[in-house]
Amino acid sequence: MAEQVRPHTVEKPPLGDLGRRLAARRTELGLTRKETAVRAGIAPGYLEYLEENPLAAPGTSALLRLAEVLHTTLSHLTGGDTESPPGTARARLQPEFVELDPARCTALLGTHGVGRLGVATATGPVIVPVNYSVVDGAIVFRTAPGTTPARAAGCRVAFETDRIDDAFSEGWSVLVRGRAHLVTDPDDIRRLSARTYSTPWAGGRRELWMRVVPGVVTGRRIRT
Repeated sequence: MAEQVRPHTVEKPPLGDLGRRLAARRTELGLTRKETAVRAGIAPGYLEYLEENPLAAPGTSALLRLAEVLHTTLSHLTGGDTESPPGTARARLQPEFVELDPARCTALLGTHGVGRLGVATATGPVIVPVNYSVVDGAIVFRTAPGTTPARAAGCRVAFETDRIDDAFSEGWSVLVRGRAHLVTDPDDIRRLSARTYSTPWAGGRRELWMRVVPGVVTGRRIRT
């Protein structure tokens, strides 16, 4: 009798707040569902249920084990910290502050995400968040005419992005200083549209492309 081969199962998209947070965090750490479940001491099928069932209500014990494996907190997994800024946890007793070399800064910057753009205006400096990508070594993002980011065209700006891990009181930040340019060439615009990670989270018609060419890049890390 021929051996029966089980068909490959494809993970369904996570549903519900808890499911999305679980899937996003383990993906960020490069863990599969099975690896995460085994390390947390739960059945892979149960983790599948937690991620794909928006009505799942796991016990505190399972959530604490998952939070430990995923290097995060119970509050983060359950959405209890959505209205709090990062970094509310206590600092460790003997943290280590280190400067990051240019190569590491570039690698961290290239992960894309949300950063903060510092722009000089007539009433003083303004800092606004933008979701960005890195294309050919430059920071690129979309905005709309008349917005604060659009005022950066032709000016020297500062751009900062970071990651804070409240569970371990660790984090890093990368600071870029350079000049912002408005992208007008149609070929460049098509290339950026094809290579960027996502459309602006703010929504609306944001078809003005901006490029920040790094001049000076520095970074810092706090670890324990």
